[in-house]
Amino acid sequence: MLSPKKTKFRKAFKGRIKGVATAGAEISFGSFGLKALDPARISARQIESARRAITRCIKRAGRVWIRIFPDLPISKKPAEVRMGSGKGSPEFWACKVKPGRVMFELDGVSEDVAKAAFDLASAKLPIHAKFVRRVV
Repeated sequence: MLSPKKTKFRKAFKGRIKGVATAGAEISFGSFGLKALDPARISARQIESARRAITRCIKRAGRVWIRIFPDLPISKKPAEVRMGSGKGSPEFWACKVKPGRVMFELDGVSEDVAKAAFDLASAKLPIHAKFVRRVV
């Protein structure tokens, strides 16, 4: 699973996801992409699950680009612990995704195969996503 090698701070504020994506909103590498329609935090496990679904569906034929990276530590307190006594320890890594962000790109396969692969991948993600193709 993806995670940063080193971070400046061990724990992060929660923050809000507002607005639409300007950076990473266009297809840069492949011919087809999976674009987010909702704002959400996507965990490293969900990214890896979607990547595996894409790779299995295309039968390792084309090339896959992952355009998002989980760099936000998500902390949790243990179950049945009283309020107070500080913030919980980091449990997993996540990525803040704004609407309009291209999350995955694909090249080297037909459009039908790419569409089927991204349908499987979007089922693994906690947000609505749409299939987009590069405009020439």
